[in-house]
Amino acid sequence: MSLVQLLCVILGKATTFFSLSIIIIAVVLKGLDDPEPTHLARMTSDIKTLEENFRQKNKSCFILGASGETGKVLLQELQQRNIFAKITLIGRRQLNFEGKAFENLVQEVVDFEKLEDHAAAFQGHDVGYCCLGTTRAKAGTEGFIRVDHDYVLKSAELAKAGGCEQFHLQSSRGADKSSNFLYLKVKGQVEADIQALDFDRYAVYRPGVLLVERQESRPGEWLATKFFGAVSAVCSTSMSIPIQTVAKAMVSNTVLQSEHKFEVLENKAISTLGKSDTK
Repeated sequence: MSLVQLLCVILGKATTFFSLSIIIIAVVLKGLDDPEPTHLARMTSDIKTLEENFRQKNKSCFILGASGETGKVLLQELQQRNIFAKITLIGRRQLNFEGKAFENLVQEVVDFEKLEDHAAAFQGHDVGYCCLGTTRAKAGTEGFIRVDHDYVLKSAELAKAGGCEQFHLQSSRGADKSSNFLYLKVKGQVEADIQALDFDRYAVYRPGVLLVERQESRPGEWLATKFFGAVSAVCSTSMSIPIQTVAKAMVSNTVLQSEHKFEVLENKAISTLGKSDTK
């Protein structure tokens, strides 16, 4: 057998092994999946009508973290579905957009270290979306806590004082203020602190691994994304979700007439809501 033939055989066996491994792991993860949120499937059966009713109310919203991966997709989704009369981006720098679809955007540049000085930017909005966040590796421990907790909480406080009724927070699967892991503990703590502000409606989204090609790719995250992307191709799993689905879910949930003042949406619920606008 020649070297080329030998390499082909080895490659073929490796591919078969990898494929079988993905299938086995997918089956295992399926057993660990979140329960199917059947009530959300019923609620979203007439999402287009709900969107039209919401659109006629001429409401406004703001987005925190519009320069991030989820924030960018969320903005595109809001523009496409056109349910708000006004969209305001609140961030540390001016963003550049091309196309007429973005001409009516309002941008407020703020210093997150002095948010009290920018209280006016948070006034007069009906709905707030928060996709703000960083990583411990990028900002250090203190920087991570300051961004993911302090900035987020202070923004929510100013939004509540400014008349905001709905607040939608992107969090993370496993968020728990009692967790021994810093990331999950901080996420869980800010969830609880915002709940105490008593918004008319407060929704927390806890997606699994976000399937997205990041501009700033971290090796571990890149590997996890590729792995769960392969698993998701075999079956849905509570461990991962496309970033577009998260954005779609946040928009769809905004127009729903929910009976819950506070709700936590795990990965499966996000997936169900994220598919509602295509029905």
